[in-house]
Amino acid sequence: MRKEINLKEWYRKDHFEFFSKFSEPFFGVTAKIDCTLAYKISKENGYSFFLYYLHKTLVTTNKIEPFRYRIIDGKLFEYEAINASPTINRENGSFGFSYLDYHEDFKTFCDLAAPRIEEVRNSNSLMPALSGENVIHFSALPWIDFTSLSHARHYDFPDSCPKISFGKMVTENDKQLMSVSVHVHHGLMDGLHVGQFFEKLQELMNENN
Repeated sequence: MRKEINLKEWYRKDHFEFFSKFSEPFFGVTAKIDCTLAYKISKENGYSFFLYYLHKTLVTTNKIEPFRYRIIDGKLFEYEAINASPTINRENGSFGFSYLDYHEDFKTFCDLAAPRIEEVRNSNSLMPALSGENVIHFSALPWIDFTSLSHARHYDFPDSCPKISFGKMVTENDKQLMSVSVHVHHGLMDGLHVGQFFEKLQELMNENN
């Protein structure tokens, strides 16, 4: 479900029009997330740590309204829910894009995600069978403790989907930290909203459940 936002009356009308004229309207921020408790919980319960932090991140983006905005044919829409399109690494060194439906309940999310991930791992296809505008593009680089990141982009394609990447988990001062990179359309949100994202994600990663 989605609803159109009236751009003429939107409080960010000027921001939207200004940044939408840029050849590169996306900006990116990278910050460290403390994964100590989240990693402990996932391992104690036999969870996939990747799916555990992916779900926490997807819950976060669904709770922050601007992450649910999308530009389609020059119009602005707010989606009721946003799904995940993460890259899935394969044993042969390649990867494929997948499509995972959002569910606030972690177990339900995992149960539905598992067969789709396995399908991607067992194929050589790059693109998923399903997709759409109401997704976050996720990728994981578990080999690199990066401090910044850029994305391959087709500037002529009117993209407005946020892109979130996860780095290698490292231990610093008895804490397990992971770099998270967020790239978003500046016409839809500002640094304030990205800051809210990191604050909420850290809050969820600190939950003892």
